[in-house]
Amino acid sequence: MSATSDEVLYEVSEGIATLTLNRPDRLNTISGPMLDQLTQLLLKANADPEVKVILLTGKGRAFCAGLDLVSATQGTGIGGQTERVAVDLDLRNTPPTVLFALDKPSICAMNGSAAGYGMDVALGCDIRIMAEGAKMAAAFVKRGIVPESGGTWYLPRMIGWAKAAELIFTGRTLTAAESLEMGLANHVVPDDQVQAKARALAAEIAANAPLAVQSSKRLMRMGLQETFNDHVHHVFLQLMQLFRTQDFKEGMTSFLEKRPADFQGR
Repeated sequence: MSATSDEVLYEVSEGIATLTLNRPDRLNTISGPMLDQLTQLLLKANADPEVKVILLTGKGRAFCAGLDLVSATQGTGIGGQTERVAVDLDLRNTPPTVLFALDKPSICAMNGSAAGYGMDVALGCDIRIMAEGAKMAAAFVKRGIVPESGGTWYLPRMIGWAKAAELIFTGRTLTAAESLEMGLANHVVPDDQVQAKARALAAEIAANAPLAVQSSKRLMRMGLQETFNDHVHHVFLQLMQLFRTQDFKEGMTSFLEKRPADFQGR
């Protein structure tokens, strides 16, 4: 199944929903319509029982070069004088906030560079596969703004306060190799292998019990903000629910019968 909107492409195949940023002539810079389309498609994929994993990528030679500064300086894009961002933009329903709240695992197939807003969106995915030629540019302070979509929350947690401070305060650009070394990328592969690597990893995840994968993600998210004792309690409650599922029975049976499990998400 596939569908096309103006600035985001959407396709579901073998349990993987692929969302492709589709402004290659503008390096997939973010526009108002793209924000809305990406938000709605992320919500659609999360609600679709056929979708096990969400894969986010870009068309062309960049993943996302951030906000569309050309339109902004002309007064027509996000951040432009004619766009009342502070009033009209619902910050509770934008790609970064939706990405964080997704139950289903997300993979960023970073086909090219991610800058500014694009870097924040990439950080919002659970896993990042980077092309060797891709870069991450935290260039916010060089544009007179801050990491507006999660970077100041993600980076200290991912790489520690000191490294995050250096990266954000300098507006530095990281190569794929540096991103891997810092833990911001899971894998770095040749440019022409990004999609294949991301899809192979997505397929590996999709083969597992979806309710267990989604529960694991929810618990990880909760664990960022609660004490160990509270977290153990929540894990136990989730475990009791999973014990009652058909997938748990299938997992045990397939193990004993030495065959691949056929999970149905029930």
